[in-house]
Amino acid sequence: MRSVRARAAIGATLVVAVALVAAGLAVLSVLRTNLIDQADLQAEVAAREVAGQLALDTAYADLDLDDEEDHPVQVTDEEGRVVFVSQGLRAISGTGSAGVSPVPSASVGATPSPGDDDDDGDDDDGGGSGRPERGEVSSDDPDFSDGTATVDGKQADYRFAAVEATTPAGLTLTVHAGAPLAAEQEAVNTVRGAMLTGLPLLLAVVAGVTWLVTRRALRPVEGIRREMAAITASEDLARRVPEPGSRDEIAALARTTNETLTVLEASVERQRRFVADASHELRSPIASLRTQLEVAEAHPELLDLPGAVADTVRLQVLAADLLLLARLDAGEKPGAARLEAGALVREEVSQRTGDRIPVTVEVAEDAAYEVNGSRGQLVRVIGNLLDNAQRHAEDRVTVQVAADGSGVRVEVRDDGAGVPEDERERIFERFVRLDDARSRDDGGAGLGLAIARDVAARHGGTLTVHRAPEGGAAFRLWLPRAA
Repeated sequence: MRSVRARAAIGATLVVAVALVAAGLAVLSVLRTNLIDQADLQAEVAAREVAGQLALDTAYADLDLDDEEDHPVQVTDEEGRVVFVSQGLRAISGTGSAGVSPVPSASVGATPSPGDDDDDGDDDDGGGSGRPERGEVSSDDPDFSDGTATVDGKQADYRFAAVEATTPAGLTLTVHAGAPLAAEQEAVNTVRGAMLTGLPLLLAVVAGVTWLVTRRALRPVEGIRREMAAITASEDLARRVPEPGSRDEIAALARTTNETLTVLEASVERQRRFVADASHELRSPIASLRTQLEVAEAHPELLDLPGAVADTVRLQVLAADLLLLARLDAGEKPGAARLEAGALVREEVSQRTGDRIPVTVEVAEDAAYEVNGSRGQLVRVIGNLLDNAQRHAEDRVTVQVAADGSGVRVEVRDDGAGVPEDERERIFERFVRLDDARSRDDGGAGLGLAIARDVAARHGGTLTVHRAPEGGAAFRLWLPRAA
């Protein structure tokens, strides 16, 4: 039962079994109903033939009974006494009569005297009792009942029809005629036996076919499982699971699994490169700081205190950048504070007292550019873009805030050398420097732009670089406007 194949086979077999049993019961019920209807019709025809003869004042001895063995007949009077039975009928049940032996006063072949029943005839002639008129057969539907009859020493099940007839003398008689149910029982038993014999065979075929089809369908899944187990054991994320040639769900699963492995491989490789680059970046200031401390320990007069402080600050900034990147990689969601982008830019620029080049802010005074996000992270993005512009600008750095479609654009421009078109995506990678030597001297680790783009993406925005009108680089931060 732990196997999908076994559960599928058992489930399909149970469903088919329930459906077949329900269908079989319905077929048997319909068959039995039709056969009983036929028996009812035969019994009714036989009863009406006898009733018609009695209504014509035919003596019991002269009654024409066809096939008395298959259609036994019993006639009773108004008080339920048996006045006539067909030849060979020895016992009967299901007709409501007291027995099968005719009463002495109405023996076989005797016709009741009209004078003996004048009073009864007067009562019946009124039509209020619902009985047929003199010399007529009741036109109402007959009453049907199940019972048994013993004919010539053989007992069998019959379907009886009861039809009333009134003789010309006014005597109301009830004719009970039976139709045998042996054919119905035999047919039902035959069909039931065939169903009981064929059902297990059919269920076995269903279970076997389901098992084979499921096994064939799940064969690629086993291949995917084995390959995933091998990848887990070898830790080789470059391997891929086999993709079947079919276009079903299994093939879609294999393709999705390979896509996931591709993303996972890229993520792991990025993390490895990140750790290696971070270790490399940390090694230089730590080594420099250690050298300065060792020299100062041996020769206190040679201590380069400003250099040690600079290296410590560089380590602090690098550690803060690495911590922020780790939080972003972990999926940290930004806050939902409502911020005014223009005020945010003015505040950040006003606090930058050590910039080499003054920053020009272009924001409409009467406009409100509200966005949702984390104040600290957005300030970090603006600060990183301004730091980058300060490192590359010649004489001018400009920050412009304006509406842009359904969002707000914050553009930081400089008049430096700009960014080559083929490098405009690579500069957003971590630890990437286009001017490696100068960036190391200035203390940059190549993380500022990477952090800025990650934060922009977390806020539902974008960060791109273009050529500025001044000739340098124009970094465009786009954020969706607050609702």
